[in-house]
Amino acid sequence: MFDNLTERFTQSLKKIRGHGRLTETNIQETLREVRMALLEADVALPVVKDFIEHVKTRALGQDVQGSLSPGQSFIKIVNEELIAVMGQAHEKLSLATQPPAVILMAGLQGAGKTTTAAKLARWLKENERRSVTLVSADVYRPAAIEQLKTLAVEVGADFFPSDPSQDPVDIAKNALEHARKKYKDVLIVDTAGRLHIDQAMMDEIQRIHAAVKPIETLFVVDSMTGQDAANTAKAFGDALPLTGVVLTKTDGDARGGAALSVRHITGKPIKFMGVGEKTAALERFHPDRVASRILGMGDVLSLIEDAERKIDKEKAEKLVKKIEKGKTFDLNDYYDQLQQLKNLGGISAMLDKMPGGASVPQHVRDKISDDEWVRQIVIIDSMTKQERSSPDLINTSRKSRIAKGSGTDVQEVNKMLKQYDQMQKMMKKFKKGNLMNMMRGMKGNVNRAFGRG
Repeated sequence: MFDNLTERFTQSLKKIRGHGRLTETNIQETLREVRMALLEADVALPVVKDFIEHVKTRALGQDVQGSLSPGQSFIKIVNEELIAVMGQAHEKLSLATQPPAVILMAGLQGAGKTTTAAKLARWLKENERRSVTLVSADVYRPAAIEQLKTLAVEVGADFFPSDPSQDPVDIAKNALEHARKKYKDVLIVDTAGRLHIDQAMMDEIQRIHAAVKPIETLFVVDSMTGQDAANTAKAFGDALPLTGVVLTKTDGDARGGAALSVRHITGKPIKFMGVGEKTAALERFHPDRVASRILGMGDVLSLIEDAERKIDKEKAEKLVKKIEKGKTFDLNDYYDQLQQLKNLGGISAMLDKMPGGASVPQHVRDKISDDEWVRQIVIIDSMTKQERSSPDLINTSRKSRIAKGSGTDVQEVNKMLKQYDQMQKMMKKFKKGNLMNMMRGMKGNVNRAFGRG
């Protein structure tokens, strides 16, 4: 996410960081490069103009001129202005109403509304401990209702059935009554999208809105459409009382224009962002953390939260105790670590959140494949319990059998065993809490860099 913008910002700000004294000339030069970086990222022009003007005014003021480290102060200003553009803080969903709280999903066709509705149901269930009913009021797109039904089963949400022959307003009203009778906390209504904005579409969703009176009306938008996303959001905002925005497909968006434009143009907060295709790939949108990513400082806070939420603490504690007692780190343990890595989204997802991760060269990034970890899991699945517990037993003939059973070759099996051996040596050096302490130390470094205390 934001790869192109991060690369340009990093290059521009690196130059000014080394200056012992900032002048109007070198500030103007840096801001010219920052302006070009924002425009290339498809940030809306009014947003770019305001951003540059605010940074320039502050940079030429006493904040920077009187600083002992003017370059660092300038970067701090850029960071603060990025946060201001995207919204000062994360804004939570408002669910403070007589249950069920209704959430209405709006947006164009292809933006990812249906998937986002299911992701949000899962997020509410896992993070807010809320019971959720999902309903589809999309009677136009083939298989839309079936798609949401399948996703509802996957995320463990209640599903209210509907039919293409029904009126969308009736569907929403009936679903609300159903959710009340079932004592559900939340009702999420997925609505129909169109390939472009049209009056019939707006009229329909306005009627649905009036019928169910949602406490949250979320505009779902494909981040890869850049500043068009902001313009479309404004059109929806003029027709509906939007309460927030969900940016989808941010994992495929190397530019970041939508994230920097939507809040400024609509005045509505970005509440969530989709970071992958899986139903667990939904994150709260924190402007300060996204600003840190854009400036190449990573997002350690989100990384820690991911780890605390997704890592099996019981298994982690067992492993720590096992290592502390001097017992061998075997292939069963390695298998668990691979599964934990998979749950965190793999190496590539973690790299974006690591400080300095953005500066990893593209040719190195291209070599990082999460498929390798999946292959290693399959290889270990092809082993016997005895082989997992005692890897030293794995000789040439056993390797051939394992390779055949996993659909790989002996070379892949050897590679996996070598990486396991390296992990085993590293585990001997780990003591309780070392990994989390390391991550919290990185978080402290990021906060100090931006003067957050």
